[in-house]
Amino acid sequence: MKRRELIRKKQRLKWGKTALLLTIGAICAVAVSFISLRIYAQVAGAPPLTVPKASIFLDSQNNEIGDYFTEERRYWVELDKLSPYLIDATIAVEDKDFYEHGGFDYSRIASALLADIKAGSKVQGASTLTQQYARNLYLTHEKTWTRKINEALYAYRLEVFYDKDEILEGYLNTVYYGHGMYGVEAASRYFFGKSSTDLTLAEAAMLAGIPKGPSIYSPNANIEKATNRQRLILGLMEEQGKISKEEQERAKNEQLVYKSDEWLATKSIAPYFLDAVWNEATEILKSKNINISEGGWTIQTTLNQAHQKAAEEAIAKNMPDNELQVGLVSMDVEKGYVTALVGGRDYSTSSYNRVTLTERQPGSVIKPLLYAAALEQGYSPLTFLDVSATTFTYDNGRASYTPQNVNGKFAEHDITLAQALAISDNIYAVKTLQDIGYKPFRETLQRFNLNYSDKNTPSMALGTTESSLFDLTNAYNILAANGEERQGTMILSIKNAKGETVYKHKPPKSKTVISAEDAFVLTDMMTGIFDPVYSDYSAATGVSIRSRITRTYAAKSGTTNSDQWMIGYSPNLTTGVWNGYDQGKTLSVKEDMAASKQVWVDFMEAVHSGQKNETFDVPKGVQGVVIDIETGKLATDACPKQRLIYMKKEDVPVEKCSNFNIFDSSTWGDKWSDSWDELFRRFPKDSSGTNLW
Repeated sequence: MKRRELIRKKQRLKWGKTALLLTIGAICAVAVSFISLRIYAQVAGAPPLTVPKASIFLDSQNNEIGDYFTEERRYWVELDKLSPYLIDATIAVEDKDFYEHGGFDYSRIASALLADIKAGSKVQGASTLTQQYARNLYLTHEKTWTRKINEALYAYRLEVFYDKDEILEGYLNTVYYGHGMYGVEAASRYFFGKSSTDLTLAEAAMLAGIPKGPSIYSPNANIEKATNRQRLILGLMEEQGKISKEEQERAKNEQLVYKSDEWLATKSIAPYFLDAVWNEATEILKSKNINISEGGWTIQTTLNQAHQKAAEEAIAKNMPDNELQVGLVSMDVEKGYVTALVGGRDYSTSSYNRVTLTERQPGSVIKPLLYAAALEQGYSPLTFLDVSATTFTYDNGRASYTPQNVNGKFAEHDITLAQALAISDNIYAVKTLQDIGYKPFRETLQRFNLNYSDKNTPSMALGTTESSLFDLTNAYNILAANGEERQGTMILSIKNAKGETVYKHKPPKSKTVISAEDAFVLTDMMTGIFDPVYSDYSAATGVSIRSRITRTYAAKSGTTNSDQWMIGYSPNLTTGVWNGYDQGKTLSVKEDMAASKQVWVDFMEAVHSGQKNETFDVPKGVQGVVIDIETGKLATDACPKQRLIYMKKEDVPVEKCSNFNIFDSSTWGDKWSDSWDELFRRFPKDSSGTNLW
């Protein structure tokens, strides 16, 4: 017996030593693990918390009109600015011991392990908010042990280097709420149309329930399941002492108003414009050595929402039912701000911006720039040229060019520059270029920031060098601004994620592109496209829309085989419209040829509606005189085709017209009178009443 007891005693001592050694070994292993983990964390360093943030676009009146995000729509909001209800609701349902543990909830981990072992796979989660945040930042959502281990390592590093508030703030700004919304601010705007700062208890509880399964618990996906989860969270908040029983009941009974449809509507505001803004902002920040991909920018734009709406409505009303494309841009004359921009018929079908990216032959809309050069070379509105059919030779006689007019007709008499511009005579344009020379025309195009060709070809006068609608409209805006330089811009200011202003638009120093006198004379001639008095062998190009015009505009249309243009301005707004096919297909039907003018006039009339008609200010050195269109002389009662034309004072004619034929029966009526008194009385008089006998 004693021997057996001795043996048992030795065995117990042996087992005890073994157990002690195992315990010590386990403790050492745990200690080594923790030390190793700590060393790993210190060597690896603080994991970065940087995530892409959405940038916000504002219109000219500081109303939000859209956003831009690289991969995920999110807006970063500091923890102390969030609704406290949202913070409490999230902690209550996701990790009630968040502020107590060191990143891991061991009781939840043990429970999850048992469930996984029973199922033979990873089926239950036990992630704390810290672990979820680590997963949101650095990992995928696959349910594997490898991902879980990496998640734990990242979570430990987060807990070592960041405090609880930083981790919670990061989680709330990165967690996914469905519908492309990352973070509570994006979700709050999407579901409730308000900032996360202003969420009520009921709204906060509803949002807090979504991350568990956005496709299941989003109120847009299943309102019943979403409401049940909201009530579960309200119950947890009451149990944990975050809210009172009365608050819980009030929140349960609150009728939530969802604003998702309104949010989606705001995303359709001026999408082509916002793309162009982003490109402009990229270049602005690049010039300051700042990478726009940082995100979080607040970009105030020049957009006028009333103008944008008018542009979209004019396009919807007037575009034919085919594949014809459109571009429209409007610019404020005073500062060059872009107030509206439409780059195509349907952004969802094609996001290609035909205002800023497409370059096409401008056709006759280039003629005002040619005639600007001509005015500087001594031309006046009353400069006459022979515009009969002409073949021009160039390249030292090795090539020839025979331009045609749109209707195939030619005048049988000389016409003035003013009339040539109004009816868009092509012979006059080419002869002008031949007369003044290629160099002055190129220099003018260069001053107006337009493309030009180095080849001396007569067709340059008819707009064969490709340009964009944006650049051409900006050139016309310079004319509208009395010849002062304008550069179309879409951005007023840019602020970074901290609210610091990194860019503020400053108007460029005043620079004269052409003289105010020449700009005004050209503007006055461009009002003539709407005046039927100029119609002769060809109609003035704007008379087809004259009946819809209620105010003073200066404009020019242009037509090529594949493009139709209309660009013009009032004293305060310049607008350009382009129509054509993306493939450059030939314009063939009547609707294709008319759309640009219809869109232009509807837009201009809409945005000026209710405003007093303004006329263009006459600069010093310019005088308006009533001219006989056919002779270019001072008009009298004998000259039926009259128009008030402005020109430089030195160009004002002194000779009066006298379209009087003594043998024309229309002068005398049906009966001839031998009375010299009657003859004298019937003879035409000038504007002062002096008889021209």
